[in-house]
Amino acid sequence: MKTTRQQQDATRRQIVASAVDLMTRQGFDGTTMKDIARAAGIGDATIYKYFPTKDRIVLGYLDDVAHQALADTLQTPGFAGYGLQEKLQRLTDAVLERLLADREFVAQVRSLARRSPLSMLAEPLAARHSLREAVASFLEAAEASGEIEPCDFKGMAGGLYTDYLAGVVTYWLADTSEEFADTTQLVDLSLGVLVQALRGGLVNRVLQLGGFVLRSQMARMVQHSSGLMGMLQLARQAMASAPPDPAPAYTAAAEPSRSPEPSKPPRAPRKPRAASPAPAAQPVATSRKRKSA
Repeated sequence: MKTTRQQQDATRRQIVASAVDLMTRQGFDGTTMKDIARAAGIGDATIYKYFPTKDRIVLGYLDDVAHQALADTLQTPGFAGYGLQEKLQRLTDAVLERLLADREFVAQVRSLARRSPLSMLAEPLAARHSLREAVASFLEAAEASGEIEPCDFKGMAGGLYTDYLAGVVTYWLADTSEEFADTTQLVDLSLGVLVQALRGGLVNRVLQLGGFVLRSQMARMVQHSSGLMGMLQLARQAMASAPPDPAPAYTAAAEPSRSPEPSKPPRAPRKPRAASPAPAAQPVATSRKRKSA
């Protein structure tokens, strides 16, 4: 029987909810795909139609949290009239609110990410793109209203926000203050500093200053009076004096299965040249001597 999209979404949510519950009680390693399938009320093979591994279920959980938090944020009454800091703060709070009920599970996810970061990053979260686009739209609105100076890096800032959010969650997991007051203060202060910098165009100026310094240094290096030509000469001499690769020895090691060639009479080793004792010639003579031996 063919299932509808709504049924598939409901099954997917049930799998994620069952996995969160089991992993919270039994740990990630102590929970199997079969355990999750049975807790979700589906067949042992059906679960693999939705998630190939437990890691992907965890990523699915994070994806759902980010999408739900973004929807909560955009549905906040009067959100369109918020300033930039208020919008960013509301989005950050919405993510933490969604994670609060599963805080113990989130701590396990954090440990899992530290233990095997590649498995957690192998598949980028779809929600990461949504968050990046949302933050870029917040910046664009603030720029259009004159709240901040023209911002040349809205897309990059959106990507940095997701990294910032991961840092806030890590801080929140270790926060033992009453009602996570320290995390609230951290978010308030950090976003306040960011928005102040954007209002004054400080970030753009820092980037412009970095570009100016780079261009000026490049211009100074290409002047004839600079030491650029001397540096290139020294580099060329150093490369020329470097010993060549021991090609005969490499060939012998790389092709051990080649049939042996007919034996040849041993070649007499070359005598070193007294007039030009170039260091490049010495390894070649040595390798040839080994082959003949």
